Amino acid sequence: MASEQNQENFRGLKSAWSFLKGFPGKIANAVVSAAGEAKKLGRDDSRRIVHSFKVGLAITIVSLFYYFDFLYDGFEFSVGATIGKGVNRGIATLVGGVLGVAVHCLASVTGKHAESIVLGLSVFLISTAATFIRFFPQLKARYDYGLLIFILTFCLISVSGYRDDEVIEMAHTRLSTVAIGSCATVLICIFICPVWAGEDLHNFTADNIETLGIFLEDFQGKYFETTNDKNEENEENQDSLDGYKVVLNSKGTEDSLINFAKWEPRHGKFKYRHPWDQYIKIGKSTRECAYKIDALNCYVISETQALVEIPRKIQEPCSTMSLECSQTLKELATVIKKMTRSSISDPHIKNAVIAAKSLKSMMQNGPWPETDLLNLIPAATVASLLIEIVSSTIKISDSVSQLASLSKFKTCNIPAVPHGMCPEKRTASRGNEGSHNFGVIVE
Repeated sequence: MASEQNQENFRGLKSAWSFLKGFPGKIANAVVSAAGEAKKLGRDDSRRIVHSFKVGLAITIVSLFYYFDFLYDGFEFSVGATIGKGVNRGIATLVGGVLGVAVHCLASVTGKHAESIVLGLSVFLISTAATFIRFFPQLKARYDYGLLIFILTFCLISVSGYRDDEVIEMAHTRLSTVAIGSCATVLICIFICPVWAGEDLHNFTADNIETLGIFLEDFQGKYFETTNDKNEENEENQDSLDGYKVVLNSKGTEDSLINFAKWEPRHGKFKYRHPWDQYIKIGKSTRECAYKIDALNCYVISETQALVEIPRKIQEPCSTMSLECSQTLKELATVIKKMTRSSISDPHIKNAVIAAKSLKSMMQNGPWPETDLLNLIPAATVASLLIEIVSSTIKISDSVSQLASLSKFKTCNIPAVPHGMCPEKRTASRGNEGSHNFGVIVE
């Protein structure tokens, strides 16, 4: 009995020793893993490292004014977000502080019995009104943080139990803290490796359009591989068809960047009063096209198969629409990135429209001898979706043309000029562009 207990104790000591012996190795592996992950984060976007140093510098400078007591947290990743948060916090603290001092002084004059009633009623009414205002979409997008700070500052100062002179000193300290912190963070954010939300939005919009163009470029071969039962090869290439999915959920990022960009001063190619709202229209048209591409991709990976003869008949117009829309979207992405006008996409749009009309006529009037109607459904689905994608591509082109007009993009050299028209007249004739009246209608 004693020997068994000794053996159990020995096993326990042995397992404990094994754990302690391997513990340093586990710590080392965890440290190496964390370092590897940190390295990957920095390599994916080096601006994160710069941002961390900028935050540390801002905190150090602000803390020096308050004996290393950190009282301000207003540093954001982009310049627009930092300015927006600083302005919101500054104005909200000023208005909330002034109103809080006024209510506190008014309550003090009414006497001890009525003081609590005045304070309670004031806090209730003002907090209720400010909270309700936060539900307005226009105010919530840009001033929600400021309204929240206003409520907190007003309540903190108005219901404090200090004397009048102490309340004023408290409000002054809080306001000066916000002022110093806002100025320090904004200056550091602007002059030390700035990250501009407007530039990120501009590139983000162009990348989304280019992503759709890449999908359409690869679609033609992938689709007909599926209809020829080359499923194994299709599965290997399926990853290249999934890139468009990031566009489907891009609205949240887009709205945030637009909101931040509106706070930013003039920088680079982006002048004052840059038409940031136009990016909303472009993003909406881009997502509309992405949803149609998603439906098309769902068919590509589905198990529904059509007769081989049917896709062969519609192969040429389908290929033309895919490739021409791809070229159009890629060119539009280049136009946005370089901020230059170009007419290179116009012939691609016209070719896509011609192919769409030809395909629509073929599907409606073309002879399909000895063909089961059910076997026509997959081909008709692809044809209809491609025609709708052509329409969406035209909407994207129109929105980009409007952005180019509003932002006054530079006009690049036009490679081809119609006979009998000089380049100056050609450029002037495109001055009022903004819509392509090609008339693609999907019935």
